[in-house]
Amino acid sequence: MTNSSSSSPAFQQRLTIRALLLGERIDTAGLERSDTISTNPFAFRIGGQGMAVFFRYGAVVLAGLSPLEEDDLLRQLAPRINGAFQPVEDEIATVVLQIEGDDSIPPGGPMQLRELTPERFLIIADAMAKSVALAHNERQLSVVFDVIDPLARAMAGNGKVPGNRKQLLRLIGEALLVEHRMAGRVAVEDKPDVLWDRPELERLFNRLQDEYELTERAAALSNKLSVIQATSRALTDLIDAQRSLRLEMAIVLLIVFEIALTLAHW
Repeated sequence: MTNSSSSSPAFQQRLTIRALLLGERIDTAGLERSDTISTNPFAFRIGGQGMAVFFRYGAVVLAGLSPLEEDDLLRQLAPRINGAFQPVEDEIATVVLQIEGDDSIPPGGPMQLRELTPERFLIIADAMAKSVALAHNERQLSVVFDVIDPLARAMAGNGKVPGNRKQLLRLIGEALLVEHRMAGRVAVEDKPDVLWDRPELERLFNRLQDEYELTERAAALSNKLSVIQATSRALTDLIDAQRSLRLEMAIVLLIVFEIALTLAHW
């Protein structure tokens, strides 16, 4: 066995990066600090190696913070959260800082970086924040599918149209909310602004996109949204048609009853 003392763990340092989706939105107005490292998204340093970044669509990414520092920061942030989520989506990644070698992201393993610069952190935070937002939307759509599936199965089994139009409209509303978040807030396909100044880091960005499967997950969500919306609208149209038929039948019966009364009077 060869001597590998040159790659001893003494030359490495591990940091934990944690991403959380706290709510619908985070109000970042008035959070300006002297140790700010970015304004879009808003990010700043904490202590020696700690950093935090806030995304307006409700995500927070923290790096190099102790549990006590995380709890303290989240407690201060709580009044700025609009539409807090319960439970909170979170994701954890480990970064290994090593003196030698290039930046790499082994599949399923810790990220290996020469240093965690603010620019690298912003790129990692962008990918992780989008990942937890996708996870939240995936979970929401799973709930919608769980409701639609038995309705469709019941209709296929007995040929009867479900009568709860209000529930179907709520499902359509949930799907529209997810679509709005994806298109107007999270914008998975958009690149972080830091790449305009540091184009050499685009390789890291592409590797993170592949690692978290952001493009594939966004496409899968889009397909599920299309299926949910088409199914919900079809069921709603069937319910409306059934109600119209019942109304027409009631009108016909009233006409027949009126004719019968008239004939009886004669």
